[in-house]
Amino acid sequence: MPLTTLLLDVTDGIARLTVNRPDKLNALDAMVIHELGEAVTRIEQDATIRGVVVTGAGPKAFVAGADIAELAAQTPLEGKARAQAGQLVFRRLERCGKPVIAAVNGFALGGGCELAMACHLRVASEGATFGQPEVKLGLGPGYGGTVRLPRLVGKGRALELLLTGAMIGAAEAHRIGLVNRVVPAERLLAEAEELLRVILAQGPLAVRLVLEAVEAGLDMTVDEALLLEAGHFGLLSATADMREGTSAFLERRKPGFSGR
Repeated sequence: MPLTTLLLDVTDGIARLTVNRPDKLNALDAMVIHELGEAVTRIEQDATIRGVVVTGAGPKAFVAGADIAELAAQTPLEGKARAQAGQLVFRRLERCGKPVIAAVNGFALGGGCELAMACHLRVASEGATFGQPEVKLGLGPGYGGTVRLPRLVGKGRALELLLTGAMIGAAEAHRIGLVNRVVPAERLLAEAEELLRVILAQGPLAVRLVLEAVEAGLDMTVDEALLLEAGHFGLLSATADMREGTSAFLERRKPGFSGR
């Protein structure tokens, strides 16, 4: 089935995934979440896709949040199911094994901020705005805001944003560690893709296992995480990519990684 709320374009190994509801400021309704799941399946399964840039259509919003009309009518059981459906999709994106960069244009509020945080890195335009304003609706975050935000910016800063519902600009988001880079709006997608291409020039198996080690290690004790890292270091030592990378370094040439 063709996607109706998203655009998924692949060029030279990079998938550009665009939430395409600009008339609704790209709000996440049930259909968007469902189609995001379908898009993640393709990203996981398509070997030609090596990395992903996630963005929103139009100049005003990355994703301005959830569809409030849907939230207003939900029952408690429907609310829990809605949260779990979104959490599952975002978690799959986070764990797809391929680097994912959010190119944040305009508003990234509520579910939009949560989608950006589920990406591995975030590049923001100078006019981007971030926030978790759910408390202003008598709700809390449902797609991982209480989990990922403290891990990115620390407990105190996260709680201030979560408990006040305050919105912050790109410069402040960069200062507290929520975004990695802030760039002019006209350079946003180009800068995000350039950063992704730098990552994709590295050993692909190494990139995949680094993502896995960091993701899994955050939920382990230090000793467990160190053991996982050592195991990955050993596994990578058996690869053709490691032999190529070390040989290229010693021979002072650019490596030609094969993903093996």
